[in-house]
Amino acid sequence: MFLMIGITNGQKDLDYDQTVICSACGRYGHYQVFMTFTQLLLFFIPVFRWNRQYFVRMSCCDTLYSLDPEVGARIARGEDVSIQPGDLYPVNGISGNPSQNGYSSPAENVYGTNVPVNQTGVIDVPKAPAKMHKRCVICGYETEEPFEYCPMCGQRF
Repeated sequence: MFLMIGITNGQKDLDYDQTVICSACGRYGHYQVFMTFTQLLLFFIPVFRWNRQYFVRMSCCDTLYSLDPEVGARIARGEDVSIQPGDLYPVNGISGNPSQNGYSSPAENVYGTNVPVNQTGVIDVPKAPAKMHKRCVICGYETEEPFEYCPMCGQRF
């Protein structure tokens, strides 16, 4: 019996459109909402997702915000939701001085505790894994997925 199981990180752009005046740059922009997650794959089919986090990127200046998880889940379900300024927590551009943010640490602003923060006090944002082009030397199968083994012949990439 042959069983293929894998765990991978993913990102999904959510269908959402709201025009606002950006609080960071003062221009008109759109909220671009996306979700990051970890998923279990069974025979390359997503079976289960966990560690869902929702983010908003401004179309005008690329300012990144963490979105309240409840609001993000409602958007992911397709509900008609209006994002309020209180639902957004700045991710890049957080001051290194926690007292200016009103939180005990910059990371607590978005995630609570035990989150990665760089030396300047800014949260390290989870990014979608960079795609590498891989080609199997045995069968010639080409993919951009982060597989260690070829899904066609089983040879290690």
